[in-house]
Amino acid sequence: MAPTVEIAIPNTSLSPTSPPHTVYHITLRLPLRSFTVSKRYSDFSAFHADLITQTSAPPPVPLPSKAWFSNTVSNESFREDRRRGLEEYLQAINESSDGRWRNSSAWRAFLNLPTAAVAASGGAKNNTSTRLHAAITDPGSASNSQITDPTLWLDYHRDMKSHLHDARLQLSRRDQETVPSKQHESSAQAKSSLVRAGTMITNLEEGLKGLSNRGSQSTSTLGEGELRRRKDLLTNARKEKDGLEDLLQAMANKTRLDSAVAAMSDKDKETLFGKIDGPSNGRRTPARSGRVLGKETERTRELDNQGVLQLQKQTMQDQDQSVEELMKIILRQRELGQAIHEELEVHNELLRLADEDTDRLKAKVDVGKKRIGRIS
Repeated sequence: MAPTVEIAIPNTSLSPTSPPHTVYHITLRLPLRSFTVSKRYSDFSAFHADLITQTSAPPPVPLPSKAWFSNTVSNESFREDRRRGLEEYLQAINESSDGRWRNSSAWRAFLNLPTAAVAASGGAKNNTSTRLHAAITDPGSASNSQITDPTLWLDYHRDMKSHLHDARLQLSRRDQETVPSKQHESSAQAKSSLVRAGTMITNLEEGLKGLSNRGSQSTSTLGEGELRRRKDLLTNARKEKDGLEDLLQAMANKTRLDSAVAAMSDKDKETLFGKIDGPSNGRRTPARSGRVLGKETERTRELDNQGVLQLQKQTMQDQDQSVEELMKIILRQRELGQAIHEELEVHNELLRLADEDTDRLKAKVDVGKKRIGRIS
């Protein structure tokens, strides 16, 4: 059976610390996403020891040995040899027919692997990764049985959020483009991501209903609090999708308006935008409109009322997120301050005790000196 995780170490880098050390960038490709984990040789050495301790057997390929008279920082050839050796070491474990090393907690912790990525070994036909891949690649055919698994539901929701993120990026790119063909391409990609996200939100809602109705028949029943939390996630996701669709529609309306203005004759433009008072002053009498623009920015000047409203909502949402992040930082600083205060109190108490002991010792020394004086 082919491994569900592809592992490679394509490159290395030197850390900015002093003294520097070599960092090995491990690339992992799962059925649905890819990510990179950075480790140094000492991490590999500790992982190797934990792996042998947990499995009571050495891995199929030995770990490249430590060199005492050369280092990977200054020797590029040695660094490349060690990179290949570490890559073969991980790939041998990943592709071995014996799965005891892959099933260990040391393996998952070292590579930051989710449980679903390693639970698929053994040839199970309905494993989580396979079902999730089928649900995401063809969301229109995803039935309740495909996404009523609690873990599968969260992975499916994570992929849906990535489509919303892609749509937001495409809309931002479309707003920055000046070439009509590029704008159309970005709009089409954003629309595709939004349609896919909408279908996935519907499937998630149906799956959540299935989770709510399974009750005692489910082997992993969700509590009422978790069900409410997931409902809130879907509500926020649908609001985000609707807001992005409104923004896309506002951009499309603006494009159509610009095209219509470009195709108008000079006389029609004077009627719409006003005419110049005279050839000397060059002032233009603006045409009446239902919206008073005033002192607007370049972004709001190009949007209609619906677009400005959506932009304001988005700006307020970004500000709320910034405030939440600032609140987390402030709370963390407060916790650090309290911890420092408690530590200072402990140190002050220790200093006070030391002063008392010093006073007692001084008193005893004085008594001893007096007795020595009497004897002498």
